[in-house]
Amino acid sequence: MAKRKQSGRLAREMIEAAEGLHRIGLMNKRTLDNITLRHFGPKDLPKIAPITGNQIRSMRKRAKMSQAVFARHLNLTAGYVSQLERGIKRPTGATLALLNVIKRKGIGAIL
Repeated sequence: MAKRKQSGRLAREMIEAAEGLHRIGLMNKRTLDNITLRHFGPKDLPKIAPITGNQIRSMRKRAKMSQAVFARHLNLTAGYVSQLERGIKRPTGATLALLNVIKRKGIGAIL
């Protein structure tokens, strides 16, 4: 058990050091963001918000993709994307998580 406490303390101290390096300009934001989220704990994980059909359609159109191409990038069927956009079904699980990433960062984040 002592190892677990040490590794947790060590991880917190490493993250604190990385944040300090970022603050003084020796580490860029991208490098800081690449630190594994498991070290931060669940309170710092991005929130997965529900997404409406209109929002999905808007993201797809902004990416200039057909339903079939958008579905292919999300490993879904075009029919399922159509159902999501029409509000017949609501995205859950991994699909909802990917859509939240696209909403926050754009389609380029998953390509």
